[in-house]
Amino acid sequence: MTVHQHAVSLSEFARYLRYLTRLLDPAQGWYGVFCERDPEGMRACLEGVEIPPWDVVDSLLRDLVPARGAAFAERESVRAAGLHAASAAGHDRRPGGRQQLVERLELMLREQAHAAQRLLAAHERDAADAVDAQTAAWARDDHERASARCAELRRRLAAVRDAAPESPPPPHAPPPPETSAAPAPAPAASASAPAPPVRRRPRGARFAGLDVDDESPASVAPVLPVPPVAVAVPRGARFGGASPGADRGPAEVPVDAEALEAARDTVAALLRLRAEGRSGEAHGVLCEAAARPADRLPVLAAQLRLAGLDADWATLLWEISSLPPAALAAAAAALSGAGRPEDCDRLLRQGVARPAAEIADAVAALERAGRGPQARALLGAFVRVRTPQDAARVAESDPGRLVPQLLAAAREVSGARERDVVHALRVAGIG
Repeated sequence: MTVHQHAVSLSEFARYLRYLTRLLDPAQGWYGVFCERDPEGMRACLEGVEIPPWDVVDSLLRDLVPARGAAFAERESVRAAGLHAASAAGHDRRPGGRQQLVERLELMLREQAHAAQRLLAAHERDAADAVDAQTAAWARDDHERASARCAELRRRLAAVRDAAPESPPPPHAPPPPETSAAPAPAPAASASAPAPPVRRRPRGARFAGLDVDDESPASVAPVLPVPPVAVAVPRGARFGGASPGADRGPAEVPVDAEALEAARDTVAALLRLRAEGRSGEAHGVLCEAAARPADRLPVLAAQLRLAGLDADWATLLWEISSLPPAALAAAAAALSGAGRPEDCDRLLRQGVARPAAEIADAVAALERAGRGPQARALLGAFVRVRTPQDAARVAESDPGRLVPQLLAAAREVSGARERDVVHALRVAGIG
């Protein structure tokens, strides 16, 4: 990608970001937090000087839900993801782009470790103290964001490493000058004790929402003991005086001791493997967890989020969404029954990528388990993102039962979608 193409993609995403933020209240939600904690960084992104990390964009999209509705936010998330990916790819492939990614990753690893230390310190104090609970919630949010940014930066580094150069220099041509490469490090004071580089405090919305500490140790996240189960916090408006994570978790429910022990073992293993950079083995741990009984899933979800491993929880949901229909239905039922409707809906939305016949089987399994609302949610997500022809294929196994449900789900999307599904059913000889 040429420098001009990079500038165009970055400018295009900046225009989209300005459009998105005009739909939001700068004094409310996560947008309000970013504007308050890092106004210069947000301004740099809106002007096309910086690319915000995806977690920042995702938070802005979540602010859209109360403002414009879930369906609108879901459509915008697809558009935002495509523009963000194109903009990041152009940014990273310019001269010096890879080195900048390496430096940002190093900084995020430091921030991840610092946030983990703050989270652990907050849990070691009185958990019933409202101030400490709020401190812990902010530390948890900072750790989640730093972890997500580390994963994003690693993906971008891998893409740059795997991408072939688009226009290699001619034979015997001198190497191109490094237009934006990092300066060479200063000479060491001595061979045995090199002087550490001086680093300035970073700016830009890639750090928005994080309490970056320049004095935190430059190391990866430490192996932490699993913190105790958090006390229940009231749910409600994210910024109505409550902590940023106050509306994420369900009310406290009794947990099985064996399930809790297994969940803590899984979290400890993930923390250790992530700290050692063994991401492949960590993914294996998540695959094993996905295959366990569904009734243990809510306990594991709570422990993962308590430890700041939201990125691993998201990966686990992806793995579960690809399980056979009965296992998918059992997981959705377990999350719904444990008071985690957002996780349940997310799982069902991810599960609609499977073949139409498996969707029909999953709907039947949910209904047998007495989870009619979840069955309808699965059909609704399927009708929203798949073609009307795919919807017709879902009804093939049991038209008498599934056709009315499909039409009801399509009607909730729009009148046009209902008409399209009706037409597809007729063409298939079902309607």
